[in-house]
Formats: sequence, C-alpha cells, structure tokens
Amino acid sequence: MSKILILEDEDSIRSFVVVNLRRQGYDITEAITGDEALALLKQDDSFDIALLDVMVPGIDGFEVCRRVREFNERIGIIFLTAKVQEQDKVMGLSLGADDHIGKPFSPGELMARIGSLLRRVRRQPAGGEDSGTLRSGPFEIHPEKVELRKNGERIDLTPTEFALIQRLIEKEGSPLSRNDLLDEIWGVQYIGDPKIVDVNIRRLRQKVEEDPSAPKFIETVWGFGYRWQGRDAST
Repeated sequence: MSKILILEDEDSIRSFVVVNLRRQGYDITEAITGDEALALLKQDDSFDIALLDVMVPGIDGFEVCRRVREFNERIGIIFLTAKVQEQDKVMGLSLGADDHIGKPFSPGELMARIGSLLRRVRRQPAGGEDSGTLRSGPFEIHPEKVELRKNGERIDLTPTEFALIQRLIEKEGSPLSRNDLLDEIWGVQYIGDPKIVDVNIRRLRQKVEEDPSAPKFIETVWGFGYRWQGRDAST
C-alpha cells in the first residue's frame, strides 16, 4: 500500500483530499503545520509521496520541501497550492518538487498526477544485479537500483530526475523534444505547465555538470528540446 503524507491546514481541503485518496486504497498521514510534516518525514522514510500546501502555519511548504531534499531524494513531492504565479511554480520545482497542482483541482486530476509520480517513485525493473545497466562516459545508471553514478560516485536524484536522465541516456546522441519528454516522464494526460521539463533539466545540470552554465552532457537543442552526449563529452 502506498503511503502519502498531506500537509494542508484548511480542514475542508484536507478532508476532501484524504477521503478521495483513501477511497483509492492509499495509506494517509495528515499534518497541519510545516514543522509537523517535516518531523513526520524525518521519523518515517517509508512515505512514497508528500502533498504539500505552501501557505501553512510554521515553516511553509517551500521550506519543508527544501529541508526534505537534504535527507530524502527518493520521496515524490507534489505542491497543492493556490500560489499559481510563474515564479511560485518555478520556486517549488527548483527546490526539488516533482509536480505542482493549482487549487482548485478535481479528484481525477489529483489521482492522475499521483499515479504518474508513483510510477517514477517505484521504478523497480525486473532482472538480476546490474541488469540493464547503462554506461555513458563517466556515468553509470542502474535502473534496478534507481541509481546514477559519475566516476563511481553516487549522485542523489529525485524520482523525476532519475526517470528523465535515464531516458536521455537511453537515447544518447538523439534529440528529444520537450513534448516527448513530457509525455514519457509525466504521462500523456499531464495538463500542467510544460516548463516543468526545463526546470528539471536545470536541476539535473546542477548535479551532473562540472559547469552547469556551460553544459557538456545535457545539450540544449534550441527550439526543440535536449540531447545527451555523455560519450562525446568525456573524450
């Protein structure tokens, strides 16, 4: 059973979300303040997803997300918020969130986003040790371990970052459009901001590039999308 934490201080919204999630069989834990949510996430690392409102008592949802990413890259994080201005969306995603849903939202939209993120959180392909390992320049990606290494050193990635870089490496040398990446990683039913692709690319560059402002591995194909050039960049 998937475990989900919801941080929401408005009783009516929290109850609405909890009822719909429990109907789908999810194990739900509720938090009203940012401090409470952070404490719960530190105590229990088995949560699959955290749904975070931004404007809550105590530390806000943005700060909860930032602190959680310091000790847990595996958990999926979705912001549920009325703060829908562009800078707010970018802020949340830049801090390590996987998705952003603006209020008000329908149960169907919420379930679709959670389902898509769970597939990324629970990426566990069949096979033995090192089955399907991909190598590219100084990088090794191990799908069965959900792990990326550069020169033997592990790089911590969120579920979305891992899914994105795995797809880029699988198609090394071939440009992938933003729309293709959006469909493959977030799902064809995704109705959020397509700029989520660009924000995740920026986060990935911060983690894998020596100089993110002059990327060698994740190239921008102007007007189209992105391309991975791991082998060429290492020569």
